[in-house]
Amino acid sequence: MSAVTIGLAQINNSFSGQNYLPYSVAVLESYVRRHAPNPDRYRFLAPLFKRIPIDAAVDHLIDADVVGLSTYVWNARISVEIARRLKRRRPDIAIVFGGPHVPDRPDDFLREHRGIIDFCVHNEGECTFLALLEAFPDRAAWMGLPGVSHLGPDGTVQRNPNAPRLRDLSELPSPFLDGTLDRLMADNPDESWIGLWETNRGCPFRCTYCDWGSATAAKVVQVDMERLKREMDWFAARRIEFIFCCDANFGILPRDVDLAAYAAEVRARTGYPRSLSVQNTKNATERAYQTQKILSDSGLSKGVALSMQSLDAPTLANIKRDNISLDTFLELQRRFTQDRVETFSDLILALPGETFESFAEGVCRLIESGQHNRVQFNNLSILPNAEMADPEYRARFGLVTVDSEIINIHGTRVVTADDVPEFQEMVVGTAAMPPEDWRRTRALSWMVALAHYDKLLQVPLLVCHHRGGIGFRPLFDAFMAADGARFPVVGAIRDFFLAEAANIQAGLPEFVFSEDWLGIYWPADEYVFIQLTAEGRLDAFYAEAATLLAETLAAAGAALPEGALADALRFNRALLKQPGAEGDLHLTLGFDLPGFYQRVRQGGDDRLEAAVTDIRIDRTTQVWPDLATWCREVVWWGNKKGAYLYGADTIDRRPAGHH
Repeated sequence: MSAVTIGLAQINNSFSGQNYLPYSVAVLESYVRRHAPNPDRYRFLAPLFKRIPIDAAVDHLIDADVVGLSTYVWNARISVEIARRLKRRRPDIAIVFGGPHVPDRPDDFLREHRGIIDFCVHNEGECTFLALLEAFPDRAAWMGLPGVSHLGPDGTVQRNPNAPRLRDLSELPSPFLDGTLDRLMADNPDESWIGLWETNRGCPFRCTYCDWGSATAAKVVQVDMERLKREMDWFAARRIEFIFCCDANFGILPRDVDLAAYAAEVRARTGYPRSLSVQNTKNATERAYQTQKILSDSGLSKGVALSMQSLDAPTLANIKRDNISLDTFLELQRRFTQDRVETFSDLILALPGETFESFAEGVCRLIESGQHNRVQFNNLSILPNAEMADPEYRARFGLVTVDSEIINIHGTRVVTADDVPEFQEMVVGTAAMPPEDWRRTRALSWMVALAHYDKLLQVPLLVCHHRGGIGFRPLFDAFMAADGARFPVVGAIRDFFLAEAANIQAGLPEFVFSEDWLGIYWPADEYVFIQLTAEGRLDAFYAEAATLLAETLAAAGAALPEGALADALRFNRALLKQPGAEGDLHLTLGFDLPGFYQRVRQGGDDRLEAAVTDIRIDRTTQVWPDLATWCREVVWWGNKKGAYLYGADTIDRRPAGHH
């Protein structure tokens, strides 16, 4: 049989100058090389792994007989455009699409791309792709393969049932250990790589916004432990700094504790990897705790993700997440807080059934349960193979969507002459959360992020809640309802947030671009944080906040010890990291606010003792000489860690009235 030249593409976005190793297509190549009866028949071109000019991508692939493109939301359109231009120059080339972006119901997709895409491969692709190659060039034989769909000459779509899932992942060779990815790295010596690491496949949950469980909801199958250890050694030997674990539920298997421990041991011995990012298992509380504690203690984790998505029971039922225990997350948060392991939580806006009220109450409940580090307020997007994409599901919950260009948080938008922007289908309203309420919800999320999680007002908010006995909801509501005439700074912030929410509904990016501030896209709350700093309006913001908080306490019939609110505001303002600060700052307070703040943050008691407290704010250990450095190293890099406050030492503490 004649030789076959194969081109593969798995185009990923770059991240801080680093590129992901193209694991998915590397596994395809490794599988063919191991299992083909005559592997010498196949010649693989180097895979495409990042966005390059489309004509350059076409030139790279033009000599292939078969081109396979692995697609997801971040590369779907550029992959189609590459295929379009390949077909224009080489009509005989065989174009095969795979990956999670290929719709399970491919009729519209194939008809839209008639004459461009020859075949789609659904679900796992390793076995099917080899079968396609073995049959080449007999395309008629492809039509009967399991897991394949194609468009016939008469416009009818043939969609064959999926191939059985792999039950033994030892059938898959490791592209790390067999040299496949070594060849790619040798060809690109100047690249800085991020590793993608698969330790198991499958997800037993069926969250309707996710295509993971929809595709694999079944038993989780695992990669051999010894192979995984050798792969971790491979990463370390090649000084791969960051590894993203592809598993849906790391910690779901008992052996994952040992796997985390091995990664920690390798890091301690070699210095690599610097970071291992995992998605926590959902219900296995003890294993989730053990694995994440190991990763945190070793320095492999910068924070533990506790992805709640919603705290509203009917909403959780609507998204088929009601079998995931909220108590699990709250218990993990309590334990990690006591062990001083930082966590961050995920909430998704506009999930089906969620209202403005239920979302706002959920946010406040999360804070009251001890989440003071970070909540990521994520916009909801519809993936093509998630249950949420089903027309009946959309209609049932009244989903209102808009196509929004995909821009990475803290990312740049590099526009080249022939680039193709990627879009996500974003939910900007539902029957339960109409578009106007979505804007209010989005704006409230940013206000909470600015005040509590960017740490501008975290100390006084905690004092008002714990010592004034007032809920967080009226405190945040006060900022959202501020009279712009009396509170021009806070009112302008609120109006900006509402305007940005409206921009998103109009299809503009979900982040705010600033040419002046690093030339990147910022979350709206961080943009405001920078703006207040750059324009010298922080003191005016704190003055307005003092009045708003005092009036809210009074309206609720709540009271604080005299001077406590003023001290809390002064303490918080002094703690806030700022550019150009020179020398340590000494402060005398009438209350032991450092002790109160530390205890509350660590889940301890919330007493606030009246005591003359002399403190030193350490502004010399870390210095940011200019605004740009501060933007990058504090606001951007501190995002997940919430690392926006200086350290403080108590120099002296004596009873109130004692001199």
